Amino acid sequence: MHEDDHVLGHRGAALLLIVLAVGYLRQRTLRAHAGDPALAQFFGAPPMALLTVGAGALLLGRRLVGERAALDVGWVLWSAGTALGLATACAVPYLMITRHRFAPQAAFGGWLMPVVPPLVSAATGALLVPHVPAGQPRLAMLLGCYALLGLGLVAVLLVLAMVYSRLVHHDAPSGAVVPTVWIGVGALDQAVTALGTLASAAPSALPAPYARGTEVAALLGGIGIWGFAMLWLVLATALTVREVRTGLPFAPTWWSFIFPLGACVTGTGALASRTGSQLFVWAAVTLYVVLVAAWSAVSWKSLRHAVGHLRAGARR
Repeated sequence: MHEDDHVLGHRGAALLLIVLAVGYLRQRTLRAHAGDPALAQFFGAPPMALLTVGAGALLLGRRLVGERAALDVGWVLWSAGTALGLATACAVPYLMITRHRFAPQAAFGGWLMPVVPPLVSAATGALLVPHVPAGQPRLAMLLGCYALLGLGLVAVLLVLAMVYSRLVHHDAPSGAVVPTVWIGVGALDQAVTALGTLASAAPSALPAPYARGTEVAALLGGIGIWGFAMLWLVLATALTVREVRTGLPFAPTWWSFIFPLGACVTGTGALASRTGSQLFVWAAVTLYVVLVAAWSAVSWKSLRHAVGHLRAGARR
């Protein structure tokens, strides 16, 4: 396909996204969702989607649309995703404090969704640092990404503490809530990924001593956070196996398995490339195999679920 056709395709997709967003806002659904204590948490999903697609454009889109177009798409989606992610990271906790009311056992993994986007912004923003003009602009971009990392990581740790407290003080989660426990794994490993990508970008913006410091933080801090992520992975796996034995019903929350496993792969891969350790190499390969298997299973279940709904609607 000609490069212009790819560009037109991207513009068409962007236009469709704008039309759908305007339709969503005109229906006043936003206000209703914001008032729902459960649905409001998932406002964090759209900014992460924008950021992920933007990173994909930077890493894979150059061969399809050219370097200039890929960079433009990356900047637009990173800027939009970061702005929206900061909005959700501030607005949703505010709504939780001022409008929503929760039972003592209400905390669940979905509470992480609004505060994870800044971590994704930090990890993907590092890819844009080399494309910022050298000097103060590039330094500001790098330091801004580190601030996003700190914002997201501290917020994630606070929420994980609440989720852990709920797990040990109340009945174990069941049904569609169980997959959301995995979101904690993704949040932690996203921080590991961000530390790695920012350390790779730092030498172009920071003086040598501080750039070397980011390497140390990426290695030692990354391994420490990764260790905690593996603890949460074991806990989430055990809870999932326990629920599968009694019958885990399919729900859209099954997609909560995919992002965490993907973040596990990128975080473990970053540590593997930084250390050269075979331990991390084999861990990354194993996690990637599990990711592919999980994605295939969830995609198949989702497809069957959608077809079943279509058939049921046709019978009516």
